[in-house]
Amino acid sequence: MGQFLVKRFFQSLVLILIVSIITFFIMNLAPGGPSSMMRMDATAEERAAIAEQLGLNEPVIVRYKDWLLSALGGDLGTSLSSGQPVIERIMERFPYTFQLTAITLIISVVVGVVLGVISAMNRNKWQDNLINFGSVVGLSVPSFWMAIMFILLFSVELQWLPSSGVGDSSLVDKAKSMAMPVIILATSTLPTIVRFTRSSMLEVINQNFIRTARSKGAREKTVVYFHALKNALIPVVSIIGVLIPRLLGGAVIVETVFGWPGMGRLIVEASQGRDYNLVMGVTVFVTVLVIVSNFIVDIIYSKLDPRVKAY
Repeated sequence: MGQFLVKRFFQSLVLILIVSIITFFIMNLAPGGPSSMMRMDATAEERAAIAEQLGLNEPVIVRYKDWLLSALGGDLGTSLSSGQPVIERIMERFPYTFQLTAITLIISVVVGVVLGVISAMNRNKWQDNLINFGSVVGLSVPSFWMAIMFILLFSVELQWLPSSGVGDSSLVDKAKSMAMPVIILATSTLPTIVRFTRSSMLEVINQNFIRTARSKGAREKTVVYFHALKNALIPVVSIIGVLIPRLLGGAVIVETVFGWPGMGRLIVEASQGRDYNLVMGVTVFVTVLVIVSNFIVDIIYSKLDPRVKAY
């Protein structure tokens, strides 16, 4: 177990380094990067002063080395648009994104497992066909289009839910503000969990230990939810690690459409304002979040399936 964790840890460090290198070089070498902070009518002296202030007169490799050393010390630089430390701006927005993605993931797992079991236990029946049809629709319809349709229906026409914002201090208003973003974000994760649960359940219920449990007179609900589901959830746990990046990526669209003040909206604002320090910081921060989440999933998966420890 210790060797498995050490191996995963060093793989995570290498992945973070690779992502930071790719992001930094793209941000600094692509047209419209740091040089776009300079005015078109700036004099040669002003351009030289700005370049020296931003460190643009140094080679890209040197600038990356300086950034990496600062990042290892917890300093991700200063936002060019606000003058605040990048880490402070990220920490202001992170709780909103965490709240949105955590609630979405919990709802997706609970509802997805239930629907997957229902679909598997009613194979080729109308329940199975209906759930499969809903899963295909959820994966096919673009989230931004669905978000706009939800706003037109529930905010403009019916006026049941607010179209943007996080609501005030009351729990009811917060729930109303989160309803549409959570539903839209869940469309990217819920169908995957449903389909994985269904296929895993269909595989498990045909194994010998399930037939043995039934032959001993165990109730069908006990067989399904205690014996079969317990073993069928092992592949479902592994897919959660894949869904976390999808959730964070979908949060960029959802937060922008619904005016949710999270990291997804922050990186859009940073990109539009040419704030490459902030874009770099958010990208690396999200990468670390995804890697840590997958590391935790790997640990849980190794506990559920001892065979993983050998790899």
